[in-house]
Amino acid sequence: MLDYAQARRLMVDCQLRTFDVNDNAVLDAFDAVPRERFVPAGREPFAYIDQALTLPTENDGPRVMAAPMLLARMVQALKVRPGTRVLDVAAGYGYGAAILNRLGAQVVALESDAALADGARERLGGTVEVAQGGLTETVAGGPFDAILIEGRVETRPQALLDQLRDDGRLVCVLGPDRGAKATLFVRAGDAFGARPLFDANLPALKAFATVPGFAF
Repeated sequence: MLDYAQARRLMVDCQLRTFDVNDNAVLDAFDAVPRERFVPAGREPFAYIDQALTLPTENDGPRVMAAPMLLARMVQALKVRPGTRVLDVAAGYGYGAAILNRLGAQVVALESDAALADGARERLGGTVEVAQGGLTETVAGGPFDAILIEGRVETRPQALLDQLRDDGRLVCVLGPDRGAKATLFVRAGDAFGARPLFDANLPALKAFATVPGFAF
């Protein structure tokens, strides 16, 4: 039988630390949260591989649970501390929300797929508020100090940026399929600075897809 605690430690040491994840609180959170509880049923032995895992969806397009090192770098960029109010968008079964909660954040997990939202509620056990609805909707409990988008956005996520507090931070994977980068947005009044962090890719979220134009 797989020793999940040992697998979790190896994930932290061999995947996260070697991918410039150096915030001790983030490392401790990934070492403490049992990732195997948040993968699709029957996929538990694959919970700690350094690849994304496909999530079952009813009508929301391809969705994945991000590879641990990608999620960890994105969480680290948010600079979450105890009491930080965080919105986790496209939360899947709630693993990212559980990590944020372990860091002491007050988390709202937003999920558009009803089955995934139900799965997140079951796995999180009431420790995190799970909201089921459109990913661009205004969410009760905002404005937020930080927003994590667990999927690729092809267009600037303005509807979510507008839900940030002044000096709030949003991190996402932004761009076309082969040119996407993990990107950090920081709000300053009505302006939003953007800084690419590293090359990354995730399946595109339908809610943030580029609308095709006409070709002449």
